[in-house]
Amino acid sequence: MKKGLIIRHVPYEGIAGFRAPVEQAGFVLDRIDVADPEFHAVDYLAPDLLVVMGGPMGVYEHADHPWIPRELDGLAARLDAGRPTLGVCFGSQMIAAALGKRVYAGPVKEVGYAPLRLTAAGLASPLRHLAEVPILHWHGDTFELPDDVELLASTEAYPHQVFRRGRALLALQCHAEMGEDPRFDAWLENVDYIAEAGTDIATLRADNDRHGAHAVAAGRRMITEWLAELD
Repeated sequence: MKKGLIIRHVPYEGIAGFRAPVEQAGFVLDRIDVADPEFHAVDYLAPDLLVVMGGPMGVYEHADHPWIPRELDGLAARLDAGRPTLGVCFGSQMIAAALGKRVYAGPVKEVGYAPLRLTAAGLASPLRHLAEVPILHWHGDTFELPDDVELLASTEAYPHQVFRRGRALLALQCHAEMGEDPRFDAWLENVDYIAEAGTDIATLRADNDRHGAHAVAAGRRMITEWLAELD
């Protein structure tokens, strides 16, 4: 039996559309929230697959979120061991930091559906399933690209969107898991953040209705292929 563990930083950012392909690949999933009393005791090396999800906090906000250094240490140990790991948005930023790189505020808040610009390496990877597909973006931070990784995708405002290291590590700044999850309504409650990004709730809701199902289907194909490469 293959075991997967989801680290959830806030209740409204779960594995969403990625759950189906992960379970279809034979993983039995468990989940732990950073607010759980047991979070400090997580064994980062134990799961066959670790999925590190998103959140509104910054990797550098240690004072407000004292669990961050512990999670970074655990991720660093797991990545050093080459254990299969998937990071999404804040999860990708945590992975970059665990690999010794700086995470910092980006030039703009990138919010809404937009396609990725895939590199040659991206087109030759499972990320090819996301080519020309509008994917949900929801972030205001970015990171230095870690050493010894392949950059798979960019956007105009954020050059470092997706990277991988070998077959075991995949880090996505974008949200290819979102598009059908009703928890999207909770995201829309952050009115000020949305306004700072230069968009509005009506536009985001309409784009989610228009692009969401297609984006999730593409994301599932990507994850299915990535997991198959782990075998």
